[in-house]
Amino acid sequence: MFKTINKLNIILSIILFLIAVAFFIYAQSNDLKNNSHIISEVCFENKCFDVEIADTPKEKEMGLMSREYLKSNRGMLFVFEKESVYNFWMKNVLIPLDMIWIDESNKIVFMKENAEPCETEQCEIFGSDKKAKYVLEVNGGLAEKTGVKTGDEIKFK
Repeated sequence: MFKTINKLNIILSIILFLIAVAFFIYAQSNDLKNNSHIISEVCFENKCFDVEIADTPKEKEMGLMSREYLKSNRGMLFVFEKESVYNFWMKNVLIPLDMIWIDESNKIVFMKENAEPCETEQCEIFGSDKKAKYVLEVNGGLAEKTGVKTGDEIKFK
């Protein structure tokens, strides 16, 4: 009888442990989906954004795709190895975005405000004819609300 109780206790302990591990993995993956790579702030004269950094090919490819919501103080900063002309589109993006191209001297060189999600196979491509090292994406309309404009300088914190 004691052997049966011991085996049952061991089995229950293992099950509880596996449930705890599964819950931890779920919580971490959910957190990463919503808050991954928040390591920096991008600040304009009167507004700062906590940004997720997209600096790997996979992160740049995914961007803000499939996000149903983005807090008003959040954004995504695409970081490129060298200054060049970079184009973006809104395929599989669910929320309107302001896209802000920033050169290596931290000045805004181009903005596409209120880019709308694309629901077709052929999506409009947005880009600057000026070289940029960074592209910041924030909720659509925030550039106008905060008074951000081409030529403004940003600061990284």
